[in-house]
Amino acid sequence: MHVIIERNRMVHDVQHVAKAVSSRTTIPILTGIKLVADANGLTLTGSDSDLSIESFIPKEENEREIVQIEQAGSIVLQSKYFAEIVKKLPGETIEIQVHDQFAATIRSGSSVFTLNGLDPEEYPRLPQLKEDLIFSLPQDMLRNIIRQTVFAVSTQETRPVLTGVNIETENGELICTATDSHRLAMRKTKIDSQDEGLEFKNVVIPGKSLQELSKILEDTSDLAEIVVTENQILFKLGNLLFFSRLLEGKYPVTSGMIPTQFKTSFVVKTKELVHTLERAMLLSREAKNNVINVKTLGDNQIEITSTSQEIGKVTEKMATDQFEGDEIRISFNGKNILDALKVVDSDEVQIFLTGAMSPFVIRPIDSDHYLHLFSPVRTY
Repeated sequence: MHVIIERNRMVHDVQHVAKAVSSRTTIPILTGIKLVADANGLTLTGSDSDLSIESFIPKEENEREIVQIEQAGSIVLQSKYFAEIVKKLPGETIEIQVHDQFAATIRSGSSVFTLNGLDPEEYPRLPQLKEDLIFSLPQDMLRNIIRQTVFAVSTQETRPVLTGVNIETENGELICTATDSHRLAMRKTKIDSQDEGLEFKNVVIPGKSLQELSKILEDTSDLAEIVVTENQILFKLGNLLFFSRLLEGKYPVTSGMIPTQFKTSFVVKTKELVHTLERAMLLSREAKNNVINVKTLGDNQIEITSTSQEIGKVTEKMATDQFEGDEIRISFNGKNILDALKVVDSDEVQIFLTGAMSPFVIRPIDSDHYLHLFSPVRTY
């Protein structure tokens, strides 16, 4: 194999595929990035067997030559070293030449590296998926959906299915849900599919896969094609393919958890609530549950307090709008609420309460396509 490639493009694509390579794998070949050069261009692949990323760099793009293929071939190079070397090379182009015994010489400017590679024949093949269930979403919207849900997945491996985001379709809408059993984030969106009767349920994508995907998605309205199969999901982003294994197990039915009747509701400014909770957390964060108390007062006000027996107490009043219903007092984990408020794009949120020990809902005031649900904390 012998190729010459633009350095900037190589750095960009190597960084993408390296996201799928795990340093903790026990399979030596999976610590590497596979390079395959053929008449059409250069293909890079990284995988940890759960997550695989393949990026294709064509010979020409926009009438500009990006890769010169002097000789077709393939090699697997250690990701840890190869990704760092490529990033720090001095020249405008990179020349990669593979010799006998899988040794590769990498030249750029006046710099020459020789790396020991691995046999590309040992590298696992990427799954060939049946493309029966396909739909599309703009990349920027997909990135937003991930941002607004993935923070709520569980970090505990005791219930593995909760470490992922569940996606399903209903009436032409995609519904994405994440919960760790103490909080829930739900986001809905219309989907673009050639199959009008597109239907699937219980498709659970690992949260870690989605976090890596969101780093690759671009802030563009270009469509991402999404292919769903029984145990894999594939995101097609132009010349990049992103495969992820799906989580096994039955995702809990969450639609019945969201209350439809409320005793109390009010509207608050999102930023103001964030700052107030951050101040209250200065005292509560030493405790196990970051407990913060909210009490509704008359005259469109709420009182937020946090108490630490060792440190002291903080009390702050905050104005509300559109107050309706009974006065109520409730306690909750402040960190969970802050995590949710930080992904809300609306200037104001509406809070719906059903009782001191019942789950409560926070919704952006100008959007009905996403909501957050929280369990209160018992303080007595």
